[in-house]
Amino acid sequence: MYTIRTATVNDVETIREIADQTWWVTYGPLLEKEQITFMLNEIYAADKIRKQIETGAQTFIMLLEDEEPVAFAAYSPREENADIYKLHKLYCLPKTQGKGYGKVLINEVVQRTTDAGKKVLELNVNRYNNAKTFYEKMGFAVASEEDIAIGPYWMNDYVMRKEL
Repeated sequence: MYTIRTATVNDVETIREIADQTWWVTYGPLLEKEQITFMLNEIYAADKIRKQIETGAQTFIMLLEDEEPVAFAAYSPREENADIYKLHKLYCLPKTQGKGYGKVLINEVVQRTTDAGKKVLELNVNRYNNAKTFYEKMGFAVASEEDIAIGPYWMNDYVMRKEL
C-alpha cells in the first residue's frame, strides 16, 4: 500500500537520504566517486532543497510505502518556457525498485501537469543511465542532447519529452 503527498520543508532530510542511497547505486557504474559526492552536495544541499520547496521553485512529491517515505519526484514549469513542465528529479530507494513506484510518480506528475493546463513534460537523463529505457516505456522520446557543467564536472544528458 502506498500514498503520495506533496513534500514540505520537514521532508528535506528524507529527500536527501533517499537521494544519497539511490545515487550511489544508480551512478556508481557511470561516474567517478568524486563526481557523485560533489553533485550530491551541490544538488541536494539542505538549504537548496528547502528554498526550492519554500519558494515553489520545484514541487516535491513523496511516495510513502506503509507510511515510510521510499521515493520522491520534483517538477516545475520550465524557467524559459512555462508551457513546458520539467521533471527534475525521480528517485526510488533501491529496495523498492521494480515495484512500479517510478511509474506511479511519473503518472502523478503527468496528472498535475495536465491539471495545470500544460501539454508537455520534459526530463533529463544521463546518456548512459538504464533509466532511459524506463522513460521510453513511459512515453518519453529523446528530443535532444545537452552537456551541463556542474562545478568541474559535466552531466551528459538526453533531454526527453512526452506530449500529454
